[in-house]
Parts: sequence; structure tokens; C-alpha cells
Amino acid sequence: MNILFLVQDEQRVILDRLYDSVAANANCDLRRLSSEEQANLKRYFHDNVDLLRYDRILLFLRSKKMMRQALFIRSIPNLVFLEHDAWLNYFPGKYQGKFSAHYRRLPAIRVLSSSFQIAEKLRGEGVDAVFVPKGYDQALLRNFGGERNIELGFIGSMQAEGYQKRLAMLDAIKAREKGLIAARTKSGDDYCAMLNRIRFFISPDIGMDEYMIKNFEAMACGCVLCAFDQGEAENRALGFMDMENLVLFRDVPELEEKLRLLRANSDLADHIAAAGQALVEREYSFAHIGARVVEALRPPLRPNPVPRLLERLRLALRL
Repeated sequence: MNILFLVQDEQRVILDRLYDSVAANANCDLRRLSSEEQANLKRYFHDNVDLLRYDRILLFLRSKKMMRQALFIRSIPNLVFLEHDAWLNYFPGKYQGKFSAHYRRLPAIRVLSSSFQIAEKLRGEGVDAVFVPKGYDQALLRNFGGERNIELGFIGSMQAEGYQKRLAMLDAIKAREKGLIAARTKSGDDYCAMLNRIRFFISPDIGMDEYMIKNFEAMACGCVLCAFDQGEAENRALGFMDMENLVLFRDVPELEEKLRLLRANSDLADHIAAAGQALVEREYSFAHIGARVVEALRPPLRPNPVPRLLERLRLALRL
């Protein structure tokens, strides 16, 4: 299978190993697009892409920029989106409903959603959606097996769109658990080193219907992951089992109760950390996720509707 894989040239999360894994499982032409190139995909394709060379065109670009170019994107054959932000479609905020509206304008596309539940919702809306979970960079993140001198820790953003509930939950936990440290680090080695200092990683992502990438990263680095419960369906799809390979909570009192139990039983905490690490190493390294991406590309796509005359005229006038 010949794939043209277009990604952002600058991303906060390091995803190189995911891209490498996709390339290892198919004949992949990987290209990194600048912000300007993403903003004018018609010109980029006109100048740089021979569509006849590829069986699939896989886009992992800024959703905001693609939503502004639906008329052109609709004309691209064999098109698939890799989507890690569609949870915003069902979350209060400026993107609520925007993904659904965008996909309705692109009836032939396949969407690879990083949430099982969101893939189900999108299929219910008529979208060709497939669940392909997030994962972690196995070359960058690992358990050093050293001392963990931060009992409760969180690393991540709290200012981006959609993270207000995360911040509120984190503040509520900090009010009861004074030792909780919320930090920001540089990507790469600094991030891995910080995760390796944390005993219990607190993931306060309330109401997102999926687990963010940092959950898999914390498990890979040997933390006991304490995550806001995203629901039975998501947990079942991922193999997440409460008090077996992670700790799930729905409110602060439940988290406190489980932390008291684990503080009194370090063997149980060790077991949960080891089981979580084993799970993500077995299923959720980017080496595995890249192969799942390629498999999700193989089934036939829906036929692209013939554009109406007005659409052809509008498209011809834009470059």
C-alpha cells in the first residue's frame, strides 16, 4: 500500500516514532507541512502531489486549518484523517459540534479516532470512523527503576482549549492532597526523568471520553496511574481494569479513599504500576499503534461523490 502521510512540522508532542512505525508497515511518503502549507492545501497538492501514486492520503494536520478548506479536501481521493482531538466535538467550547459539521461535508473520508466512544458516536452520525488509540514513544519513555521522590504528580497543560475542567479537578484534588505537584517540563529526556520521579500520576481529565497520551506515557514510566474514569466502554476497549493496572476515580473522595488504601499497601501499588507498564508495553507503544493505523487504512473507502457544477466552479477559482 502506497501512503502519502502529511503531518505538522511542529508539534508539542513528539510523534516521530509513530510516523516511523506507519512507514515501517507500508510504503509511506511522509511529509511535514509548515503552517503556511497547511493553510493552503490546494496549492500544496497542485505543486507537490501526484495523486495517482498513492492508495491512501493520510492527513494529521491542524483541524482548525482543515475545517476552513473542506471544499478542496472533499476533492481529494482515498482520504483518511488521523484524529486525536475529536473529543472537543462533544465537549463544551468553541469546537463543540464543529468536527461533526466538518465530516458531514466530507462523506467519503475515513476518520481514525483515538477514542473508542467517540468513534462509536461518529459512526452513529454516519461517519466512517475507526478506533485507533493513542500510545507512547517506546524509544523515549521507559521506567528507570529508580527512586520515586514525588508521591503525587501531574505534568501537562492547563491553558489550552478544553482544559478548564482539568484545571478545576486538579485544583479540587490539590485542596485535599497538599503534596500534589503540578509541573511543566520540556519534551524528551526531561519529561521522562520527571515521570520517573512520580509514584502516583494524577490524570484529572474530566469528561473527555478518552485518555490523553500522557496516561500511556505515565504507565510506561512505571507510575501508578490514577485517572479520571472515562467510562466502561473506553476502559473495556483499552483493557484498563480498576485497581489492577490503573486506579480510576469519579470524584475527589473516591481518589482519596483509594490513595489511602494504596499508601497502606505498597505491594498492591507496585502490582498496579507493573501491570499498567506491562499493558502499555504490550499494546500501546507507537511501534504497535503505527501498525494499527496501517491496518485501519486497508479496507475499501466510500466512493467520493461527483462534485456539483457550482462546487467545481468554486474550487477552480481558488488557489
